[in-house]
Amino acid sequence: MIEVRGLTKTFGPVAAVTDLTFDVGPGTVTGFLGPNGAGKTTTMRMMLGLVAPGSGSVTIDGRPYRELRDPTSVVGAVLDSSGFHPAHTARDHLRLYARMGRYGSDRVARVAEVTGVSAFAHRRTRGLSTGMRQRLNLATALLGDPRVLLLDEPSNGLDPEGIAWLRRFLRDLAAQGRTILVSSHVLGEIEQTADQVVVIREGRLVTAGPLSELYGSASVLVRSPQADRLRTMLAAPTEILSSEVLRVHDLSAAEIASVAAAHGIPLQELTSERPTLEQAFLHLTGGTTP
Repeated sequence: MIEVRGLTKTFGPVAAVTDLTFDVGPGTVTGFLGPNGAGKTTTMRMMLGLVAPGSGSVTIDGRPYRELRDPTSVVGAVLDSSGFHPAHTARDHLRLYARMGRYGSDRVARVAEVTGVSAFAHRRTRGLSTGMRQRLNLATALLGDPRVLLLDEPSNGLDPEGIAWLRRFLRDLAAQGRTILVSSHVLGEIEQTADQVVVIREGRLVTAGPLSELYGSASVLVRSPQADRLRTMLAAPTEILSSEVLRVHDLSAAEIASVAAAHGIPLQELTSERPTLEQAFLHLTGGTTP
């Protein structure tokens, strides 16, 4: 469980994060969304004690990160893909971090296998692709078998197969009861992966909650030669798009069809519509992209 309370951070005259409060619960993948420069990375760095907040607090399982007795067994983090010694192989890198955390060689082999690192474990890190580096970073974060994962843009550099693998992998980890916070600008992936979302803009919370609630109400596109008559029969907000086309809110396609049938009104089209995550995000953040 991650609890963020009143988190605030300024860099000189720049307010990076302001009075930010939200929770990230276990057993879920939570998408951390916001335009570039919204304060996502700064917030995640404060969670790990890498940046000191001006005020407010972050606790992980009830304690600040610096007070965790064995932090790498509680929190695994991927914040960038640059922390590699160029002369080390991928296996060397994992062994080094395993020694630092007092984890055995069996754990190195396990995380290398589940993340796909074993396929290039013999290669030196200077020759790894961005996608390989992402997998190696994730394997490093998993060495302590942590209950909490903080991932900043983990799909960067992954090919479509790798992105699909990451989606399944994170869902499986969440199903084990882990707490997972994922910052990403790939909204399509968050839409397919996350249960919850936290959206910030200019360092302030915009919304937090179930992904399903972010979309707002669904609507139904209706085409009928008697659209005007149908509109008068529907007890729901309705937009007139043309003489034969309506957009109806707060009713399902089945409910609209029932009303039309009861009054002998012919229907030519009934199409359920739901906003995409991108549309909802742009609406919430004033039209700025992540």
